[in-house]
Amino acid sequence: MAILKDLRLAYSASMRDPDPTSLSFAADGAEICAGLVADELGVLLVALRDLPRDQPGVRIQGRNALSSLLAPEGPIGSAAAAVLQRPCRTVRAVLFDKTAETNWALAWHQDRTISVRARREVDGFGPWTVKAGLLHVAPPFALLARMATLRIHLDDVPPTNAPLLIAPGSHRRGRIAVGEVDSVVRQCGVHACLARAGDVWLYSTPILHASERASEPAHRRVLQVDYSPDELPAGLEWQGV
Repeated sequence: MAILKDLRLAYSASMRDPDPTSLSFAADGAEICAGLVADELGVLLVALRDLPRDQPGVRIQGRNALSSLLAPEGPIGSAAAAVLQRPCRTVRAVLFDKTAETNWALAWHQDRTISVRARREVDGFGPWTVKAGLLHVAPPFALLARMATLRIHLDDVPPTNAPLLIAPGSHRRGRIAVGEVDSVVRQCGVHACLARAGDVWLYSTPILHASERASEPAHRRVLQVDYSPDELPAGLEWQGV
């Protein structure tokens, strides 16, 4: 989309508001917890070191070394519960590693699907897709609006290393039609989510977001984890982590 082509606008918007703590999850749909897992970086890197590096994103399952960090009482899970203001569970995790060899761009969009164990026809859930061998379905938007997505940064993300771009407040616009995305981004503005290794950014799951290719590619490893406070209806089950 045209608005993604000129990142100077995004970076200048961020520089006008250089303090990332000025954003709040409640008001803007995004908030940073600086250094939240700085002491756990070694554990995270060891737990994820044998995953493939030639894919844009790798789904995470069965990593017992992550359990204590992602659990509701762990540093990451408790941060999710704090912004959601209710108990919640880990429902999906993906490792992204953007390098010179996997230096992709991501157009503005909302995350609109969840991963489940088996297909059941339930009113309000659909269409169905398969991603990385896992079943995904689009749930009612209200369920997405109650979720939080946490991005755990394993590397520094300066402006040259493709920080995630968000449109603050766009999570309150409901399901945004593709043809209206650029207009909503212009209305909400753009914030470049710079980070240091050990920082965690928390987002309302349906916030509009995007990313450009890194201008100076380096490792940009991010463990992205979705949390939900909800049980699924009519026998549907979260795929989980």
